[in-house]
Amino acid sequence: MKVLLVDDEPAMLLAMKRLLSRIEGVELVGSFQNAAEALDFVRVRDVDLAFLDIQIAEDDGLELARSLRSIRAGLDIVFTTSHAEFAIQAYDVYPLDYMVKPISRKRLAQTINRAVSRNSASSGDAGALTPNRLTVRGLGCFEASSEQTGVIKWISKKSMELFAYLLVNRSRSVAKTRILEDIFPEMSLKNAEVYLNTAVYQLRKVLSLHGFEDTVISGQEQYRVDLDQINADFIQFERAVEELSEINAVNEAAAIALEKRFTGQLFEDKTYVWVIVERERLAIIYDSFAKRLASWFLARKRFREAAQIARRIVSRNEFEEESNLLLLNILGAMGDRQSLHNYYEHYTQLLLQELGLQPSPIIQQLYEQYQ
Repeated sequence: MKVLLVDDEPAMLLAMKRLLSRIEGVELVGSFQNAAEALDFVRVRDVDLAFLDIQIAEDDGLELARSLRSIRAGLDIVFTTSHAEFAIQAYDVYPLDYMVKPISRKRLAQTINRAVSRNSASSGDAGALTPNRLTVRGLGCFEASSEQTGVIKWISKKSMELFAYLLVNRSRSVAKTRILEDIFPEMSLKNAEVYLNTAVYQLRKVLSLHGFEDTVISGQEQYRVDLDQINADFIQFERAVEELSEINAVNEAAAIALEKRFTGQLFEDKTYVWVIVERERLAIIYDSFAKRLASWFLARKRFREAAQIARRIVSRNEFEEESNLLLLNILGAMGDRQSLHNYYEHYTQLLLQELGLQPSPIIQQLYEQYQ
């Protein structure tokens, strides 16, 4: 039983570690004092059971539970708190248990036994309850893998490109003629059709080796992919941004974790011409969301966090005025005149050298306002 602890009180973490160390079959795989680190950990490590404090400093334990479940749906959650009045709210996220501090060894052992029993019951029918899923990383790279058989090794570059192309179109059917134009633009129609048929065959063959025989669907000279068995990071990122229409104290931890998930441009290491429009669209979605998050921190005078995000936005497009305006405003508001001056000079030189321009009046006025 792999166990995770999240509590902002070092004494509580130490006490729980000691209690868990005395229970047979328990492996403590991680302990954290904030939500962001816990989320990052669960994305890359297996966890069966998480003990979460409902109030974690500036983070919200209920929102953290929801975010953890979005990453690992089968994760058991146990809330620990000094405040019994939170119990009703806690059960909105269907936890395994709710434990009021201080926690006794006997009480903890009972909860662990419940988790082990549930885990054993579900693993007995793993084929039905935990279907094989294909995980696709498209932000900053392009890689597909499954838990059962590992990373997919593509038979050809064109079969890999075809899969990426169909993923970008989500579950929408794409006409054969359009695929030929986008993926085989320099070939004659006859040759392009032969190459497409070969790529489809190769794609289906390699996916079937990983247990995804019916993922590529065709009919009436149209092709699409079935996303029911696919977790694609760029698709999940866009959906999560749509759900976070408003950033607030409750979902702040989820918003921070979501911003970090955008690790690069869509298929960044590929030179597919057809992906340019979708790549730019996703970049705009990220920029808009990141600006909202930075502005959220700025409004609450959490300048360091606001500046970190603003710098990431600017690094993606150094000439975009709105992003530079946001960063300058953050540096000015935090009272760091030296950093404000240094960045303004850098931005001015960049504009002059690359575009032969001066900063706009609104940026000049903002800079002068903080001097």
